[in-house]
Amino acid sequence: MSIITLTSDFGNLDYRVAAVKGRILSLNQKVNIVDITHDIQAFNLIQTSYIVRNAYKHFPKGTIHIVAVDSFHHKSRKNILYKADGHFFLAADNGLLSLIFFDIKPEAIYEITLNNRFDDIVNFTSTDVFVPAAVHLANGGLPEVIGRKIDAAKQLLFPKPVYNESEKMIIGEVTYIDNFGNIISNISKDFFESTGNGYENFTIKFRNLALSKVFSSHTEVVSDWERETEFHGQSAAIFNDSQLLELTIYKGSKKNGAKSLFGLNVGENIYIEFF
Repeated sequence: MSIITLTSDFGNLDYRVAAVKGRILSLNQKVNIVDITHDIQAFNLIQTSYIVRNAYKHFPKGTIHIVAVDSFHHKSRKNILYKADGHFFLAADNGLLSLIFFDIKPEAIYEITLNNRFDDIVNFTSTDVFVPAAVHLANGGLPEVIGRKIDAAKQLLFPKPVYNESEKMIIGEVTYIDNFGNIISNISKDFFESTGNGYENFTIKFRNLALSKVFSSHTEVVSDWERETEFHGQSAAIFNDSQLLELTIYKGSKKNGAKSLFGLNVGENIYIEFF
C-alpha cells in the first residue's frame, strides 16, 4: 500500500487538511495517509525543514511527502517534485527542499507541469496540484508524466555554526523550539567534537547563563533514579536524537521548559567557549 504524508501550516481548525485528504481518497481510496504535522507556524520554512528532515527517514523508501508550507499558488512560482534519499517530496519552489536536504543531493528534480496550462485554474495548490501528482506516483506512475526535469530548484542557506579561532568559540543559533519548550540549536555533535578536539573543558553560554556539561540524553540528567523527582526542573544541555545541541529542562513543558525559563528565541545565539 502506498503512503502519502502530509505536512502543512494549515492548522487543524479550517477545512484545508480535510479537503486534501478527501481529494486523495477520491482519486485512490487505498492510499495510506499519514499526518506529520499541520501546526507549522505560518510560512516558517526553517521549522518545517527540521520537522520533515527528522520524520521522513522513518518512513519506507518510496513514500510520497506533500509539504504544503508557503504553498499558495502563484503563476510566477513553480511547484516541484524532489526525489531524494529514496523518497518523493512535493512542495512549492520556495527553497524549503534545499533546507531539508542541505547535505543530500537530490536524485532528480521536476517542475510539476500538471495544471499549469494557460487556461487551467488552480484554486488551492494542495488539492489541485500536489494531490494529483502524489496519487499519480502512488499508482506507480512516472515523474516524467507529470513534470519536466530541471537542473536546480530555489536554494536557501541553512544557518550553520561557525568557529571563531581567535576566541576559541563556536557561535551557533537557536533554530527550533519543540513542544516541550526544548531549545534546539544548529550545533551538531560532530562539529562540537571536531572543533573541541584538543581542549579539556568548555562552557556553553546563552543570555546570562552557562552550562559546562553535555549529556547524551534527557534521562542521563538523572544520576539517582530512586530520587528521580528531585531532578525535575534541572537545566541541562544534551545532544538530542538528531545529534544537535539542545538546551532543556528535565521534564519541562511549554509553560515551564527551557524556552520560558531561559528566554531564548529562534535566531538568538548560543556560544561554546573552549579552554
